[in-house]
Amino acid sequence: MIRHLGPISGVAAHGGNLIATAGYDNQVILWDAATRTSISRVHHDHLANQAAFSPDGRHLVTSSSDYTARLWSVPDLKLIAVLSDHKDDVEMSAFHPTLELVATASRDHGVRVFDFSGRLTASFEGHTADVISVAWAGDSRELLTSSDDGTVKRWSLDAGGLVSEVDLGGAETDTIAITPTGTVYAGNDDGEIVIIADGTANATPAHEAGIKRLVHNASSRSLVSLSYDRTLRVWDTSGPGGELNLLHTSEYPAEVWARSCDFLDDTTLVFATFGSTYATYHLTDQRWDLSGVMPTACVNSVVADAAGRVWTVGDAGIVWRDGAEVSRPGSLCNFLVEAGGRMLTGGQLGQVFDAADGHVIHQHRSPLNCGAAFTRDGRPHVVIGAYTGEGLVFQLTEGGTFELVATLPLHTNAVKGVAVSGNTLFAVCADTSVSWFSLDTLTETGRLDDAHRRIANGCAALPGGVFVSVSRDLTLRTWQQEKCDTIPTPHDHSVKCVAASPDGRLVATGSYAGAIAVHDLRTGAWPFIGRPTTAGISSLHWDAVGARFLASSYDGSVHPVDLAPVGAAG
Repeated sequence: MIRHLGPISGVAAHGGNLIATAGYDNQVILWDAATRTSISRVHHDHLANQAAFSPDGRHLVTSSSDYTARLWSVPDLKLIAVLSDHKDDVEMSAFHPTLELVATASRDHGVRVFDFSGRLTASFEGHTADVISVAWAGDSRELLTSSDDGTVKRWSLDAGGLVSEVDLGGAETDTIAITPTGTVYAGNDDGEIVIIADGTANATPAHEAGIKRLVHNASSRSLVSLSYDRTLRVWDTSGPGGELNLLHTSEYPAEVWARSCDFLDDTTLVFATFGSTYATYHLTDQRWDLSGVMPTACVNSVVADAAGRVWTVGDAGIVWRDGAEVSRPGSLCNFLVEAGGRMLTGGQLGQVFDAADGHVIHQHRSPLNCGAAFTRDGRPHVVIGAYTGEGLVFQLTEGGTFELVATLPLHTNAVKGVAVSGNTLFAVCADTSVSWFSLDTLTETGRLDDAHRRIANGCAALPGGVFVSVSRDLTLRTWQQEKCDTIPTPHDHSVKCVAASPDGRLVATGSYAGAIAVHDLRTGAWPFIGRPTTAGISSLHWDAVGARFLASSYDGSVHPVDLAPVGAAG
């Protein structure tokens, strides 16, 4: 049976009868909407991020972390062309409405335009951060892009470059949608929808957390917004100046990922999920349909507890200990952290769970990403990093319950990793910044913007208040407060995670390409370089009892790391 084995990051629909899904398992699957059965399947060399149909439905373009977009025929998905000129992940691609052209947006800060033969016809530079979204301005020879640099830029094929831009005040902007009349809607990380029309930009507060996707339906003149506040909102755009009037709101089921959706028809939406296939939402009766959406084996976190028992959790929202199920929190979970002999987890629903029994400890306004334990005033504590930038500090009380005792402003964007050494908390952020906080006073002691050249994905603690961090920029960085040493890694794809041995000598790094490389800080060597899986390495952990690193993978496996040198990284 053809199905996805990892999260579905992109979904597209055409003509009410075809749906395409792109997944973190590298797969692109074409589905018959009427029967919800697969028609054909192809693979990228790395994560497939998004998909889009051509206006006539005869072609599909897919965007990937293998640094390419690919053009396929429909329905057989025969490869027509590889659109290859980017130096980092291609996040989105868009067909021109009438010409045989495809525009691509990439994390290398660039925008490209290709024809259907794969020939590069235009190359645009000017964004200063990752370009996340691209759309053509009707059937003109102009296109618009949004970026993490907080701008929306308009490019012209005829002028050969930038013709205008709108500064959105620095707020990262992941998504844009354009109406047939030229009104532009931009969704930012402040939860606002900015309406750009007639040379003016006006912001409408729309969500309690960042907006990840906007989709406009010209036929119904409605706009759908998806946010990490776990809601979708449907807006009427028929008012003067494209002003927004809220029609209704719905919370997502736990299986739905806010990264992507599309209109199957005027009354039906299709959604990306963390499961094996897409979900649908019926606007008329506000009804979700998750038929056939089965959990995947994807593991997001592995931890060996003080007794040496190995815990795992992932997209299915099931906690395992030494291979046996112990609880079902019912939500995709991103992390595990042990404190005071208790294991906590949490993830997409913004809930903190007791991993042993699955009961909810706390509800936050956005998804949760990472955690670290520490002791303060003689009591076990945990800090948990949120997508909205907060660090939630919990204390284990004498009564055996965890209570929220502080909320720290670690960052203004998604916290990608937290670590504790001595009395210092270190946090890395998706916007490339890092910060330091005192655990004695729970106050900030330092902050550095642009600490990495790309998104910082994780961090780990070394003795003596020293930390390491990893990033999409393929480096390992050591930090003694703001003094930084940069170490090139053997990885050639984004470094996802990092862990260190308690003595601070060995540092393990894992990539989205399935590679693991261990660095010896004392000798400067890399005593282990290997690729145990073609799926991404989702987390790394030092197993003190086994004196080894454990690596979890998006393919559902846990790989113990033998430090005998092998292979080469990917």
